[in-house]
Amino acid sequence: MDPRTGWLRPVGVVGVGRHTRLVNAAIPPGWPEGVPPPQVPGWQDRAVGWLLDQCPADYRRYAGWRKHPIALAWLAQRHLEGQLEVLRQAYRDVRVHLGPHLPPEGLAEVMTAVEAEGLRLVAARRSAQLVHEAMQGRRYVPRL
Repeated sequence: MDPRTGWLRPVGVVGVGRHTRLVNAAIPPGWPEGVPPPQVPGWQDRAVGWLLDQCPADYRRYAGWRKHPIALAWLAQRHLEGQLEVLRQAYRDVRVHLGPHLPPEGLAEVMTAVEAEGLRLVAARRSAQLVHEAMQGRRYVPRL
């Protein structure tokens, strides 16, 4: 759904020749940017790329993640959750551990960066959850 208009947006083309048609699809809030919805053929390939972007770079070395994208989605959620836990703990500890070593404006900058990264991770975790649910066959139905 286009957030500016609230309308379903065209997300892909299906078919060949005169049977070609535009696919409209509702996507849930938080669906990852650049990943087509599950109604679009081949959406999982783009989803795998997005999921790998959320994980450590070394994950790209393992062919199993591409062969079994549902496993990658499952693990990506856990990886993002772990990052979020560590970041929350860092936010709680930053004043104690870095306060004596940074000027006040430096501490404020660090805390602002940690907050911003926390928001990004919360959004990414939600997106990974939506992708995992879609890979399990769950379909989003918009509420009226």
